[in-house]
Amino acid sequence: MKLRIMIVDDHRMFREALHHLLARDPEIEVVAEAANGIEALARATETRPDVVCMDVHMRGLNGIEATRRLVAAQPGVRVIGLSAYADRQYALEMCEAGAVGYVTKGEAGDELLRAIRAGAARQSYFSPEIAAAMADLVPTTAALGSYSPVQLDLREQEILQLLAEGCSLREVAEALSTEECLVEAYRANILRKLGLGSNATLADYVKE
Repeated sequence: MKLRIMIVDDHRMFREALHHLLARDPEIEVVAEAANGIEALARATETRPDVVCMDVHMRGLNGIEATRRLVAAQPGVRVIGLSAYADRQYALEMCEAGAVGYVTKGEAGDELLRAIRAGAARQSYFSPEIAAAMADLVPTTAALGSYSPVQLDLREQEILQLLAEGCSLREVAEALSTEECLVEAYRANILRKLGLGSNATLADYVKE
């Protein structure tokens, strides 16, 4: 069964370009487009998409509030934020509204396809530019003893260790006094850096 996608963006040419890009993938079907937040809510009710690619900056009802309302009305939908800017504050607000991923429009090629597939699989995905912009929002507490994989910075090591110990995203967020969506961003980036696929493999990695 194909993934049902809705594109929300107030620039018609960008919507058309994105539609063309996604339509080339045999596993994806673009079922709706919308030019603003209000239209997006109506079209989502009509078409029930699996994943919504949501522009953050729109006149009237912006992408953040539209995401909040959409997720409340359709808890199963997965929203990927889209923005021309790698702005960590907007990314954070989209996460808090219920988005599971965030990609800059400049990366809206393979990165967006990865985000869509991750979202459909109930995982989060943040493109490298966004993950880097959000990196210093999670406070570092202590070093991890003798464990220091060269691919990860100290903050990523700490989150990796907690996840590998079996902590949930919420528990990691509480331990680090931060937002759960930020931990999701880090988790996605760690998995991508290490080429791993789950928290179980994270545990195996730490043991090596």
